[in-house]
Order: sequence, then structure tokens, then C-alpha cells
Amino acid sequence: MGKKKTPEEIYKFYVSNLRTIDVAIKRIVLTLRDAISRDDKKTIDVFVRLYAFLLGAWIECRLKKLLFEEIGFDDNERKKIIAIESQLSQWKEVIKLAFYKHYVPAKNPPESEAKLDHQTLKNLLPKSEAKHFQELMDLLDDEIDPVMRVRNNLAHGQWAYPLNRRGDEIAQKEMDILQNENILSLQFKKRLVSHIADMIHDLVVSPPTFERDFDKHFKNIEETRRDLKNSSYDSYTQKMRDKYQRGKLRRNSQKQN
Repeated sequence: MGKKKTPEEIYKFYVSNLRTIDVAIKRIVLTLRDAISRDDKKTIDVFVRLYAFLLGAWIECRLKKLLFEEIGFDDNERKKIIAIESQLSQWKEVIKLAFYKHYVPAKNPPESEAKLDHQTLKNLLPKSEAKHFQELMDLLDDEIDPVMRVRNNLAHGQWAYPLNRRGDEIAQKEMDILQNENILSLQFKKRLVSHIADMIHDLVVSPPTFERDFDKHFKNIEETRRDLKNSSYDSYTQKMRDKYQRGKLRRNSQKQN
């Protein structure tokens, strides 16, 4: 067995992993655009699922990178977070620990950090921080959790029919998400989870930055949500196919000349 890696070395591993996932997502987007232009439905279906899968992988890798930041959590805190089973719960624990460390007055700690449940922490926080705490938790439930649930189904080979935990019935919520997913929705979701991850990163490593930029990040999230809601995939695909056909006609004309 080799020498145990330091947190600094592990951090560099996750930085590299995250960059590689970003490259993979960019390649998937290029392939999807080409398939949409040619109306290649089979390729579109496959690469939409690949994109959805990698978006979940990106979220997981972003969390691990955050855990090994030089300023943030110590070894015991990292172990506590990593020991939690679900990705969503790990993200929530990150937020809880960060708010507890940075914003709970030292003169008024709970009896035991182990008893630091959601409501207890909210009651201990100053009013503005309690509001931000709840807003971040809501963002995890609304934006991160659906992406991770679909990723888990895809990771278990459920590419046509997402199933429940028992594997004996269709998971209808995940089925609905997967059937309505497309290149535009996934790009907007990538932007959403990136903004959320940036907010949590600021909370963990630099509370002054978190406080300064919170409203800016939240505005970006609300704008992206509107774009996601109002975007028209049909219009997008028609533009891509029209552009492809014009290019095809131009190339054929050049060959004839």
C-alpha cells in the first residue's frame, strides 16, 4: 500500500476530475447539436442521458472538491460528511456545519453538535443568516435533488425506465424528468447547480464573500430559472435544422460550381 495522500493532493485530484467532466460535457453538447441538426433522434436520446448522468457526476465531484479546500473543513468534519449516505444529505451537512462554524454565537452553542438538526440551527442563527440558511436548503431540494435522483437511476442502468428503490415499479417523477430533458434544459440546469455550488463554496471558505455576493448569485439563479421555464426546445431545434439545411445546400452548390 502506498503512502496516504494528503488533503492537498486529494484536492488536486478532484480539481482535475472536475475539469475532465467539464470537457466531457462540452463534447456531449457538440454531439447533441450535430444530432439535432441532422434530426438523429437515437443519438439525441442517448446523449441527453449521458449529459444528465454527467451533470450528477459533476455535482458529486464539486462537493468532494469543496470538502478538500485548504480553508474549510478539518479531517474529522470531512469524515463526518463523507460517512453520510446520500449526496443530498452530504450537501445539507456541509451547509449546516458551515453556518454553525461561522454564524452561531460562541456564547450560545447547542448542548451537542450531534443534536444540531435543521430547526435547532435555524433558531440559533441571527435572523438574516437563518433566512439564507433556509434559502440554500430549499435550493438543494429544488435543484440538486432531482438531478441526483435521475443520475442514480442512470447509474443503475435504468436508461429507458427509471425504477423505484425496490426495482419493482416505475419511478414516475424521475421518468417525467427524463422524458422532458433536452440540451437546453440540461444547460440551464448546469448553470443553476454551478451558481448554487459557488454560493456554498463562498459560505465554506469565505463568509464575507458569501454575504457580499449572495444576492448576486440568487439573482442569477432566478434569471436562469426563468430561462429554463421560458425556453422553447422546438424553436431551438428548428433553427438548428434550418441552419444545417442551408449549409447543406450551400455545400452542394459549391460542388456543382
